[in-house]
Amino acid sequence: MKKFFYVVPKYACFPLLLAIITNSLVYTGSKIITNHFKHYDLSIFLDDWIPFLSVFIIIYILAYLHWIIGYIVISRESKEKCVFIVTADILAKMMCLFFFLVLPTFIERPTVVPHDLLSFLTNFIYKMDEPVNLFPSIHCLESYMVFRGCLNLNVSKSYKVGMGIFMVLVCLSTVFVKQHVVVDIVGGVLIAEVSYQLAKKVQWFKK
Repeated sequence: MKKFFYVVPKYACFPLLLAIITNSLVYTGSKIITNHFKHYDLSIFLDDWIPFLSVFIIIYILAYLHWIIGYIVISRESKEKCVFIVTADILAKMMCLFFFLVLPTFIERPTVVPHDLLSFLTNFIYKMDEPVNLFPSIHCLESYMVFRGCLNLNVSKSYKVGMGIFMVLVCLSTVFVKQHVVVDIVGGVLIAEVSYQLAKKVQWFKK
């Protein structure tokens, strides 16, 4: 337990847990509510040009590690920055909830026959994650949020560059493995940035 608090400060435990719970409630709850709603395909002509590249499923899965590392590093900087990034994240999830309910989306995914590790992983993700609640892309939102949050940290330039590069790769992975369409990426990044700016305005993290 002491080792855990060495990695994640005590003051960060509740905010980070709250962010995880909020994400789960928004994503799962909205799927239940909109189960029988009409869903829309937001794909555009660009999506027809983007090939399916199973190798990007590795990046798609590693995104979860990207977020974990990003939020922990931000939280370790200070209590203020921890609460700030969680505030921004929760505001973003409230916006996601609005779109998930008002504009339910879906995507037609390719049939992938498992024959190697990459195709097996792709099928696993397809089975675990239904092709709904796509706009905005939470994958892109979270990766942008941890990248945006690290820019004001007292960390090395290489860490910031690395987080930025991986954020771009995560965004690309969402369309290359056909989990999202182009507009989902744009929506995820824009909502993350808007929420980041709103968090500065409300300043709950200073209370």
